[in-house]
Amino acid sequence: MTAPYRRIMTGIEITIREFAPGDEAAFRTLNEEWITRYFALEPKDVHSINRPQEVILDAGGRIFFACRDGQPIGCCALMALGPGEFEVVKMAVTESCQGLGIGRRLLQHTIDAADSAGAARLYLETNHNLPAAIHLYEALGFRHLKPEEIVPSPYARADVYMERRNVSITAKNFIESDTKHC
Repeated sequence: MTAPYRRIMTGIEITIREFAPGDEAAFRTLNEEWITRYFALEPKDVHSINRPQEVILDAGGRIFFACRDGQPIGCCALMALGPGEFEVVKMAVTESCQGLGIGRRLLQHTIDAADSAGAARLYLETNHNLPAAIHLYEALGFRHLKPEEIVPSPYARADVYMERRNVSITAKNFIESDTKHC
C-alpha cells in the first residue's frame, strides 16, 4: 500500500489514499455522478461500481481516492488486465472540485502506483466528448491507439482508446527475456 499523498492546492488540502472498507458508496456516487451527466450507466458500469472489492480489488487492482477534509471528492482505479498491464478505469472528480488540478494529481498518483507495481503498460478507454480528460491523459504520457491496435470495448460510449507504456520496464522485460534465450 502506498502512503497517503498530501498536497495543498489553491488553499485546499487534498489527500490521496487507497480504498478502505466503507468506501463503496463514495466510489459508486462519484462514478454515477459523471457517467449519468454525460452518458448512461451501462451493465459493466453497474457491475463494477456496485462491487469494487470483487471486480477490481480482488482481481489484483487498486482504487485511489482524492479526499478533502476526509471526504472523497475523486477516484481512479487500476484494473488488472494481465501480468504487467492495467486498465485505468472509473476516474472521476466531483463537479464542484473540477478545474483545481485534482484529476491530474489523482491520475499521476495512479500512474506512479502502477509503475511501482512493475506495470509495463496502462490502457484506457474514454469518449471524444470528454476533451479535458483526453488532454489530461495526453499530458501524462498516454498515446492514442491506431484502429488496428484496438480491442472492441464492452462500453457503447468508448470511442477513444489510449495507452501509456513504461519504457524502462518494457526495455527491462525485453532484456530479461532476451537473456533467457542465450
